[in-house]
Amino acid sequence: MLINKLKRILSGQFIRNVGWLGAAELANRVFRLGTTVTLARMFSPQDYGLVAIIYTVLDFANVFTFRGGLAAKIIQVDEKDLKTICDTSYWLNWILCVSIFIFQCIAAFPLAHFYDNQLIILPLCTSALVYLMMPLYMVHSAIIERENRLKITALCNATQSLLSNIITIILALLGMGVWAVVWAMVLTTPVWIVINQMNQSWRAPKSFTLENFREIISFGGNVVGVGLLNRLRSNIDYLIIGSFLGIDALGVYYFAFNAGLGISLNVINVFSSALFPYLCEVRDDIHKIRQRFFSSLQKTFVIVVPLILTQTLLAPFYVPIIFGQKWVSAIPILMIICLSALPLPFYFAVYYLLNAIDKTRISLYISFISTTIFTIFVLVAVKWGILWVAISVLMHRIMESIIQFLILNYYSSKILYNNNKKMNSN
Repeated sequence: MLINKLKRILSGQFIRNVGWLGAAELANRVFRLGTTVTLARMFSPQDYGLVAIIYTVLDFANVFTFRGGLAAKIIQVDEKDLKTICDTSYWLNWILCVSIFIFQCIAAFPLAHFYDNQLIILPLCTSALVYLMMPLYMVHSAIIERENRLKITALCNATQSLLSNIITIILALLGMGVWAVVWAMVLTTPVWIVINQMNQSWRAPKSFTLENFREIISFGGNVVGVGLLNRLRSNIDYLIIGSFLGIDALGVYYFAFNAGLGISLNVINVFSSALFPYLCEVRDDIHKIRQRFFSSLQKTFVIVVPLILTQTLLAPFYVPIIFGQKWVSAIPILMIICLSALPLPFYFAVYYLLNAIDKTRISLYISFISTTIFTIFVLVAVKWGILWVAISVLMHRIMESIIQFLILNYYSSKILYNNNKKMNSN
């Protein structure tokens, strides 16, 4: 009986897409294992701190590329408007990506002054090269996701991961420090260009056009706003720790966060990436989208919850064996961060539901409130050290999940009910 129930839960198109992305992520974790062990043994806490700054800047900058907003609109738009949206998105991508490349290069100098470390300038400028490659594949990638051909996305992820980790390990063993991560990132981004263009026939328009750009900006603006707030919420603890406690403390905290939340967050992201096109496919059918929402959430929790609890309990055993004795002090932080991932599937599920039915503004409001509260939590907790910052992350996520359950569930239910009522009256 239990086996049949599990078979029923773990079946369907959503799970097939999750399977492709999950296989790519499994390959990524296998490839990253060697990289993580190598960096843990070759990098100092200061090196980890510098890498944390680079990734933090890239995370924020990626939001402003409209990578999420433009892609989400391409996935969500009606078929009759697809070509226009794609052509306009292509040129918007170029405008935004070139601007962000220039901005990041300029911002590297005040950031170096803020952290009192000039070594960060050139790596930040070099890593910005990835923005100049994004417009060459972002529209192709979004159309592929719209078509639910996520095995292509999985292939890109797995191929880039393999090459990136090989390059990182080689350069780290050669003693290149932070540059091992930066060059791996830049040299492997063309993988997305080649694979996506080989598997999607759409080609860039020959003439410049911004037709219907207001529609794109209106939809994408809210998505970008939520993305920016999510990035701020994901990185504000790094910024505060680096400022108040120094680069070494940031390195220890970043290691705990990366080693602890990395696996669980990647699995959650796999389910979330498959969910949005899955919901958009039936966005005009109220009953089907409701059914897909709840069934997908159930399937996600069946996989994610046991994984998170297992990783948390095993942390005291695998950290010293895999990463070395010098990271033992990070184990309590790592365990707390692991547990903080438990509410995330619900947050992402409701977020993508609201995007699918054109209610992105609601997500923006809630994300703003959540980010404000989290910032206050971290500013208070940092006075007692990085362990209490980790505890504040867990406390915030618990509180956030309760608030989101009450507010987001209320709004989504209300929207679905009103739409259903409108359809019945017609």
